[in-house]
Amino acid sequence: MFLLYVDDSGSIDDPAISHFVLSGIAVFERQTYWLSQEIEKIAARFNESDPGAVELHGNPMFQGNKGWRRYPREARLTAMEDALKAFSRSAAENRIFAVVIEKQSIEGDDPAAFAFELLCNRFDRYLGRLRRYGNTQRGLMIMDESDHERKFQGLARDFTLIGHRWGSLRNFADVPLFVDSRASRLIQLADLVAYSIFRKYEKADPHLIDLIADRFDTVGQQTTGLVHWRRQPDRARNALTLEGQDPC
Repeated sequence: MFLLYVDDSGSIDDPAISHFVLSGIAVFERQTYWLSQEIEKIAARFNESDPGAVELHGNPMFQGNKGWRRYPREARLTAMEDALKAFSRSAAENRIFAVVIEKQSIEGDDPAAFAFELLCNRFDRYLGRLRRYGNTQRGLMIMDESDHERKFQGLARDFTLIGHRWGSLRNFADVPLFVDSRASRLIQLADLVAYSIFRKYEKADPHLIDLIADRFDTVGQQTTGLVHWRRQPDRARNALTLEGQDPC
């Protein structure tokens, strides 16, 4: 089974923030222990006697807030980089899927729900592609506890039974499970991935995402695992454009 650990970055409600990111790291079940241990070692740099008390969290580590200011900035950024590099060294079938929503492009819609629909579609398509080559693994989303829990579980059920705008989900084992990020190193890693993507699109800072750029899902030369939904000016009208392969 492939487990997709999912977290978000950016604010839906803050008008000063232009983007919302929902992303996940797909990890084959036999890889979870090894990868969790790698992240645990990084957390131990900040509390060797009790690394479990350290939660790696992108924005606080980068900005130096929520208790992180007492650690040198270089140590914090190196830890973030090393966590991302740990994923980049993991098994080749472990992939990143991400949806970046320019919030103004979907006025009147729910950015979180729309991003979730696209993320489900991309992960399901990956599993379907594996199935066509004889790898019959199912998938399960594991998400950080949030206000979106009931909404996302309902949407996932509807996407399977009724369908979504690009088809229906065929390869999910169940609706998403929600866990406390403090208890899951891979949810924390998913947060670091989401924040690295947010830094690129919101702050034009590609430093962190460049460390994992080769782990986004691809089909041939097309990067299908990274969707940037935005509104671009057109000669006649404003047209919604989708970066990455068309999801239908």
